[in-house]
This record gives sequence, structure tokens and C-alpha cells, in this order.
Amino acid sequence: MNTATSNPLLDFSGLPRFDAFKPEHVTPAIEQYNENQPKVTEFWTALSQNEALFAKYKALRASADFVNLSPARKKIIENALRDFRLGGAELPAAKKARFADIQEQHAAVSTRFSENVLDATNDYKLLVENEAELAGLPDDVRQAARAAAEKDGKQGWQFTLHFPSYFPILQFADNRALRETIYRASSTKASEMGTVFSELEKWDNTSNIATLLKLRDEEAKLLDYRNFAEVSLVPKMAQSPEHVIEFLEDLARRARPYAEKDLAEVRAFAKDELGIDTLEAWDLTYASEKLREQRYAFSSQEVKEYFPEPKVVDGLFKLVQTLFSVTIAPDSAPVWHPDVRFYRIEREGKLVGQFYLDLYARSGKSGGAWMDDARGRRLETGGAVQTPIAYLTCNFTPPATVDGKLQPSLFTHDEVTTLFHEFGHGLHHMLTQVDEIAVSGISGVEWDAVELPSQFMENFCWEWDVLQNMTAHVKTGEPLPRALYDKMLAAKNFQSGMQTLRQVEFSLIDMHLHYDYDPASQQSVQELINDV
Repeated sequence: MNTATSNPLLDFSGLPRFDAFKPEHVTPAIEQYNENQPKVTEFWTALSQNEALFAKYKALRASADFVNLSPARKKIIENALRDFRLGGAELPAAKKARFADIQEQHAAVSTRFSENVLDATNDYKLLVENEAELAGLPDDVRQAARAAAEKDGKQGWQFTLHFPSYFPILQFADNRALRETIYRASSTKASEMGTVFSELEKWDNTSNIATLLKLRDEEAKLLDYRNFAEVSLVPKMAQSPEHVIEFLEDLARRARPYAEKDLAEVRAFAKDELGIDTLEAWDLTYASEKLREQRYAFSSQEVKEYFPEPKVVDGLFKLVQTLFSVTIAPDSAPVWHPDVRFYRIEREGKLVGQFYLDLYARSGKSGGAWMDDARGRRLETGGAVQTPIAYLTCNFTPPATVDGKLQPSLFTHDEVTTLFHEFGHGLHHMLTQVDEIAVSGISGVEWDAVELPSQFMENFCWEWDVLQNMTAHVKTGEPLPRALYDKMLAAKNFQSGMQTLRQVEFSLIDMHLHYDYDPASQQSVQELINDV
């Protein structure tokens, strides 16, 4: 029997008992999660449609006492009223039932979508047996690939679709065929074109995307909105889909000339210097890296050697301690993997918050980088304060063992920026002084405003004084030299036109899918993407 007492994955009474988790717990827990997800969705939908509770919140908002409430409690009431309306509380009974069905279906399909992406990512393994095919790859990337192969009992170098494994191939590998192979695999995972994956039909998300778009469109219409983009923007700062699209299209117009110039330059360079007559998608990152090396006389790998993980993390902590008058120290708690560390933040000897730090990519782990909350700050009955706890998760290249000696992970400057970004989210959550859990930390914040602290922290990655305290060459221990720093600054906006236009493209696709795309039409999602 897999209850909370027999399966720690199902115990939500406190912090997760990571030290008690066993492989045999996982499948039953996932099965029970998927089995009971409709019940969980049903509960939250029923709560958001509870007319009696909705009436109480409306009465609070209309009462004379509302003006005397704290800003936090006013915000809680305003957010609750908004969420009741978005949850269908004002719908007639028949439409409430259909709204509940939509929420249940949406939750199930969303989960299936995410599981398909993760399963496909974990499924793909590319084994290279001839080291000559790896020409151009940095030593630490080869070492990690060698370790991955050995872990699976294979000879050679094994690569996956986890970012620290596949991206260096696109960036550094001289072998064009190898770049194409890994690019095509990455671009087609969990799609109808993913023929290299073992479960093509099972993991194909094409129909899931169509279903999600239809459900969202129907939800918007039930709530009397024209489209789901309007629904999505209700709890955000942006005023309307029209304003968002107008902003994005204006930004695209401004960025396009610079993007076209960037692309023309890299195409000419690829043809003249690299012998690539037709620049393909799997050539772009490689050719851009070579062009940057030639233009600014340094390589990403050269910079990377000054950012060993222990020095970077120590430098980050020292910066935070100086900026916010806190101390950060190791703490003890069960963790889910030996790589994971747990820390506490104190101010004047008092606990402020704690966080898990999970830096490295590994099989079975979702890709990307994110911060999430384990618990929020709140004032408990009796006056004690529950301090917040955060998860800080990244997917950097793990340390590799070379000649029997463990070598530290080396971070690219982009990875350092990512770490600072996520730590900014963590600080937003952990340093809050708000005692109402619904609006403490990242809770209750407009989702397009929540990026402010994280973007703020990124700026320190370019400050000379900060870099001096967080860099040490992996072999000599010397900090980042001024000459290399100046080159990095000069190259900071390299190909920023293409990068900006690429991000705008993602945003416009998302907006148009939820604004003026008709899921019932004959136009496919891919056709809309092509139009954008």
C-alpha cells in the first residue's frame, strides 16, 4: 500500500524527506499523482467557483473596514476576487460544469505534454566512438561525455539532449555532420518528426498542442473574453494583447536591420573563412563563435577557465552578503541527489530563509533553470514567523573525474549570468518581509514584474569589482585579467540584433497562438509559426 506512511513521495506534512526516497517509490507515486490529478483539479476548480466564499470576499471588499486593512491584505482580497472571476465563479451552473471539465482536461494534457518532452530528452543518446569526430570540442566537454559513456558501460563519448551536453557540439564541433545530427534530434524531440526517438507516436505532442489551444480558447469564451491572451494578461502588468503585439512588432522593426546585418556578416564569414557555402541552422552557432573569436580575439572556452564553480558560488554569496547585510552558510536537510546542497540565510543571527542549490544536469532531470518555492513566509498562530525556503535549479555541466581526480565544473559567462538570475528570484522569495503567505515573496506578484529582481542581479556579472572576487583560473588561480574583461565587454552586444529578433519571434508566436489563431481552422500551428 503506497500511502504517505509507506511512500515518502506522498507525504506533504513538512519538508520533503528526500533521504527516504527510493526508486521503487517513484512509479507508484507518479501513477497515484496522475490518477488523482483530476480530483486535485476538481477541488481547486470547486474552490474558485464557491459562491459563498466569493460572496464573503466581495463583502470584505465593499465593507467600510477595507480601507483600514494593510496593503498586503488589500492585495490578497483584490487578487482573490480576480481569481474567483477567472475561475468561473460568476458563470451559470451549466457553464461552471463545462469550465470544470476544461480545467481537468487541461491539467491532464499539460502534464502529458511535459512528460513527453522529458521522456524524449532522456531517451536520446548519441555515442561517438572515434575521438577524431570530436575535433574542436573543449576538454571538459569531452571528459563529461566520456564519463557519461562509462556510466552506461560503453566505450567512447556519449552525448544527450541536455543543454550542457548538446550545445557545445553546436558551438564548437568542427564536425558538421555531428552538429547536424544533434541539432535535428534536439529540434524534433516530442514531435511528429522525431524519428530518432524510441517512442515516436507516444511522445508526439502535436495533438496535445492542438488540444491545449482549443481548451484555452473555449475557456476564454466561457469567461466572456475574446481570446485566451486576454485571460492570460488579467493578472499581469501589460494592458492588452493589442498593446503587447504593438510593442513586440515595434521592437521587431527596430531590431530587424541589425539582425539582417548580423546574419549577412556571419554568412559571409562562414563562406569565406569556413568553407560553408550555405549556412544551415546547425552551422549558425558554430560560425558565430568562430567569428566572435576572430573579431574580439578571445574564445568562450578561454573565459570559462576563469569561472570554476566553487569560486563562482563563493563570489555570489559574498556579493549577496554585502548587498543585503546577510550571511549565507551551509545547512543540513535531506536532499534528492548528492550534488544538491542546502543553505541558510541569516540576518543579525536570525534565520531569514533557506534554499536548496541543484546546479548540474543529469539524466531524468528537467532541462533549463528555474527557481521555485518550497514554502513561503507567513505569520503563524502564536506570532512565530514561518521562514521561506526556495529551490534553485540549473543544468550546468557536472564536474568530471580526470585521471582519478575530480575536476571542478567550469561555467560559461552565460551560465554565471543564469545563476545570478535565478538567485535573484530566490532573494525575492527569501528576503521578503511580508507576513501574508498569499503575497509574500514571489506569490501574488504580476508575472511580467517578477523578473525585475532576477534581471537586476544579472548586471553584477559585468561589474569588474565583482568579477575579481568570483574568478580564479582553474590552473593558476589568477583572477580574470583586465585585458580579457575588456574584450568581453566589447563583445557584450555581439549579434544582439539576431538575439533580440529571435526572442521577439518566440513572443509573437505565443501571442498570436492565443490571440488571433483559430484552433478550429484548417491552419496548422506550424503554418502560423511560418507566417510569424
